[in-house]
Amino acid sequence: MQFPLLLTQALDALLEGLPRKALATAAARMSAGYRRGDTSSGISTEADALAYAIARMPATYAACAAVFARLIQVMPAFVPAKVLDVGAGTGAASWAAVTAWPDIASVIMLDRNPALRALAHKLAEAGHVAGVEMLAGDLASPKPEADLVLASYVLAELPEEQAGKVATDLWKSAKGALVLIEPGTPAGFARIRSARTALIAAGAHVAAPCTHDHACPMRGRSVREADSGSVSASDQNNDWCHFSQRLPRTRDHMLLKDAHVPFEDERYSYLVVTRERVASGARILAPPEESKPGLTFKLCDESGLHSQFVAARDKDEYRRVRKRGWGDLF
Repeated sequence: MQFPLLLTQALDALLEGLPRKALATAAARMSAGYRRGDTSSGISTEADALAYAIARMPATYAACAAVFARLIQVMPAFVPAKVLDVGAGTGAASWAAVTAWPDIASVIMLDRNPALRALAHKLAEAGHVAGVEMLAGDLASPKPEADLVLASYVLAELPEEQAGKVATDLWKSAKGALVLIEPGTPAGFARIRSARTALIAAGAHVAAPCTHDHACPMRGRSVREADSGSVSASDQNNDWCHFSQRLPRTRDHMLLKDAHVPFEDERYSYLVVTRERVASGARILAPPEESKPGLTFKLCDESGLHSQFVAARDKDEYRRVRKRGWGDLF
């Protein structure tokens, strides 16, 4: 999953001459805040915003791009003209959207942090993103309607019990689709699951990752249980729905994250709901287990969770599914 060239060039231009050690210190402080659920902790200057962008923007972009690709797969005729990015931060989700749908004519980024809004605006201008409008506000602010409404890594700042209410409020602004993305942790999934339940009750249809509108077959763990570790991770009934996207690291990204490998695996949970019912089939919920006799897939569909074994000797079926991976439709 490659970062857009124009975005890379815009960030490089803004980073020119800035001491990397100070950026690394700021990034470490903000990473600690991110793990606590405060995604904009301590961001008050342009240098803080740049450090945050280098540390988190690639992973956020990669997760959003992967989710949009799955939306396009199930709704190829959906081409949004107007996008609302709530809690936009540096604008990573908006960049992923205009990359997925180049004909987007209007992008509205809503964020409460002045430093992040200023950086997002500079990056959008440098990348010639069309029709960008920056709004100061948060999840409680009035929101304009848009064909596609995005909220990536935003619900993490809220108590789990508020996720459903916030999601249904966002849904009111979505004329076509609403996309929610959270960290791929038990706590992140707990918020996504609460939002899913509330959105289905409000009349939304799940387009991805689920292929159905039935109750989620994964109990998961509440945010409180996830944080306390009071539920055994070995209990299969407490599994959580999450996915992974690999992305390359730049030299600055490795420095700011004190990383020693040239790639990062971003784990995320997500939900896409639409105004029309579109999903079908089954979703692969884990890396397929490969053995000499064949492949075993962990699947979720309208019947619930189950495994599907495809024997290597069944050459036609094996050839059809052998390249399917974690997160794909089966």
